[in-house]
Amino acid sequence: MNKLKLIIKREFIAKVRNKTFIVMTLMSPLIMMGMIGLVAFLTKSSIDKKSTIAYVDESGFFEAKGFDESPTINFEDLTEIGLEKAKIIVGESDPAGLLYIPKKESIDEVAKKIRYYSNDSPGLVTISELESIIKKKLQNAKMLSMNIDVQKLKESEVHVDINLSNFSGEKSSKLINGVKIGLGMGAGYMIMMFIIIYGAMVMRSVIEEKTSRIIEVIISSVKPFQLMLGKILGTAAAGLTQFFIWGIILSIGFVISSFVFGNDPIENMNASQIATEQVEAISQNEGQVIISEILNLPLISMFVLFILYFLCGYLLYSSIYAAIGAAVDNETDTQQFMLPVIMPLIIGVYVGFATVINDPHGNIATIFSMIPFTSPIVMLMRIPFGVPWWQILISLMILFGTFLGVVWIASKVYRIGILMYGKKVSYREIYKWLKY
Repeated sequence: MNKLKLIIKREFIAKVRNKTFIVMTLMSPLIMMGMIGLVAFLTKSSIDKKSTIAYVDESGFFEAKGFDESPTINFEDLTEIGLEKAKIIVGESDPAGLLYIPKKESIDEVAKKIRYYSNDSPGLVTISELESIIKKKLQNAKMLSMNIDVQKLKESEVHVDINLSNFSGEKSSKLINGVKIGLGMGAGYMIMMFIIIYGAMVMRSVIEEKTSRIIEVIISSVKPFQLMLGKILGTAAAGLTQFFIWGIILSIGFVISSFVFGNDPIENMNASQIATEQVEAISQNEGQVIISEILNLPLISMFVLFILYFLCGYLLYSSIYAAIGAAVDNETDTQQFMLPVIMPLIIGVYVGFATVINDPHGNIATIFSMIPFTSPIVMLMRIPFGVPWWQILISLMILFGTFLGVVWIASKVYRIGILMYGKKVSYREIYKWLKY
């Protein structure tokens, strides 16, 4: 037991004293906040920027009000000079493109023959917005030609807004589901990235000691199982230390930014992505409901479960990474073993994004939250929606039991592979080691 503590201490100190570890621990939160600020700035700039598009309307359907309906596009009428002259002017001047609406016998023919000219390929958002504006105008024109009162048709439209509440009468908000999805997806994706990063760190540490022959000295006084477990736990301790420092730096950074800029950069980014109509539709009372529901979420238990699933998932995968590091002589030879290790993590993320969003309590989401190789990701995506405690306990028990079994198998590979050099290992060779 004392030897295991010494190995854990040695690995922890070796990691935290590494210059790369120190730099990334201090710089990663700053880079993250910088990226959030940059995305918010670019999003705001793209929303505020208006492009100019010229148009030639030979159909006559756009003479009355023109194209004054778009918040992101300014329209310039060049109908009087004709299409050919308009092409020359637009091709040599500032407008982003030229929209041509031809003269046809019917509205349906006009809709099929509209053309857009530009020097550069237009963005999908621009074309989509143009199609929406033109479709609306032509529909109104067609309804008028069919003697349909457009104004009465608009007045007959009914806006349905379903109010949510539970059976005890407490009100809920539809937007809170978006918050839950964001929290779950963020936690699951972070788990996947951290498992890959810190697992690879364990593997590289084993390879370095093996290639430098230091392992031959260490293994003479320590059992291979103790050495492998010490490396895994020491790296886990370094990872948790890094999490703690990141949390402090991010908290300080967001507090400072709120004082300097007067608000939260994340709120700016989110607010810039919400359409103006949606912002106006959210009442002050609904905003208070959303805030109260966020505060009512089990934030503390979610954080504790995040740590538990991170540790269990990391211990499970890092034992596999350690066995791979012991079986090869250099990092290049590890590529043949990486796909089977990373594939369950990718499947977990895919299941989370494809299934948990629509049905967090369905059979598929529940099953994959119990499978130990995908549960750290899928279960964390389900937790914000409310998961029975018995499911969480069963999932953790299966995950921890699988970790013990994988550690036992990985230790057999580690014991033999750690002292083998100069031989490229195959799956068949590893299978033979397991039978020794």
